[in-house]
Amino acid sequence: MAKKDGEIWRERPGVDGRELTDEGRQSTYALGRRLRHLYVDQLGFMPKIRSNTDDMYLRTTPIPRALESLQQTFWGMYPPDSRTANFPPPTIVARSPADETLFPNESNCHRFRQLARLFAQRAANKWNETEEMEYLNSLWSKWMPSNSPRVAVDSRPRLSGIMDTINSTLAHGPGTRLPAEFYDPKAREISAKIATDEWFAGYSESREYRKLGIGALIGDVVDRMVHASVDGGWRPTTNATGDAANGVVKFALHGCHDTTIAAILSSLGAFDGGKWPPYTSSVAVELFKATDGPHATRPGDILEELNVPEPESSPPTGKSASSSSSSSSLMSKLFGSKPSSSTAAEFPQPSKIARSAASALPTPSLQNYYVRIRYNDQPVRIPGCAAKPRNHLPGNDTFCTLEAFKEIADKFTPRNWHRECGENLDEGMFAEGDDPAGF
Repeated sequence: MAKKDGEIWRERPGVDGRELTDEGRQSTYALGRRLRHLYVDQLGFMPKIRSNTDDMYLRTTPIPRALESLQQTFWGMYPPDSRTANFPPPTIVARSPADETLFPNESNCHRFRQLARLFAQRAANKWNETEEMEYLNSLWSKWMPSNSPRVAVDSRPRLSGIMDTINSTLAHGPGTRLPAEFYDPKAREISAKIATDEWFAGYSESREYRKLGIGALIGDVVDRMVHASVDGGWRPTTNATGDAANGVVKFALHGCHDTTIAAILSSLGAFDGGKWPPYTSSVAVELFKATDGPHATRPGDILEELNVPEPESSPPTGKSASSSSSSSSLMSKLFGSKPSSSTAAEFPQPSKIARSAASALPTPSLQNYYVRIRYNDQPVRIPGCAAKPRNHLPGNDTFCTLEAFKEIADKFTPRNWHRECGENLDEGMFAEGDDPAGF
């Protein structure tokens, strides 16, 4: 809500602030169509017709729009004519908020919350009295509330929140637009640069920040890839019936957030340009296996796709979306019937295989597999992989050997996330040292 000269602008009714808009549903569905074109039509890695999801792993955060993003992406990848008549509701894994690692979990990781606030305060000290901030105030301060009249990193609303509102309205057409000065190109560039520094610089500079913010998720991804290379594949705890799963997972799809996307890229030293992820951004973590022939590779045993949902703005007037505080009822609404769900009673512990040092695993297995990261359909370079010829595929340094990728990831993978969230309290920004990401 904004106010000037007695005029009040209100959010438009009809949708829960945590849900996707119609535009968000369309763009995440389109993401699923792109995944189908690549992994089904072009590569033949996934089947054209699906009777179950036993070879897929679907996981979401507790935020409804992340679940809806997952649902729309899955439907885009496997629309009705590609699912059999007896196709069961998919199993969707959701952890309790206290155990959630699909996004940087400030609320439930005390030490990470401290670090996030320290880096945010550093950004405020760095940017609040600069020419860049003065430029923003020359355009926007007249719209700020009386109790926080200046735009600042730590103003109320925060600069990052203003930026998010601007981006949300741009994604949803003229009916949601703010006054014209909010869309000044220079102001948008400045605000994005400052917000990115506030939120994501810690991943580039601090191993502890990486470890507590996104390391547990990266460790889970490495877990699956290592199982694929040395143990015949990764099998989830449950399948659609809740029994021990028999199938090996080939494709994992996660509904997550912009902070997830940027944290992954920054922690791997691959966040070139440092621009805030656009809506419906995605990161694919692909595993390939070397085959006979020069530089020949084929799609590997697991493909990870992490996608970020659209903004939480309102849909066009006249359209509404019902809300539900129950995850099961929302999933039922989305998939048409009550799905099987898996919520861990306690924080799932990673396997010993994945947490073993790369030197303790069969080296040929790890060297015959390659990892590639794609951000919004474009391959990215991990500096530690590109730096040495033995760490990447000959002739293409965007393909990192699994051995090198694991060695990089192991440096910021927590052994016990819950325990380490309670360590180094009040020890400053660099209790475990500062080192560059991606090596």
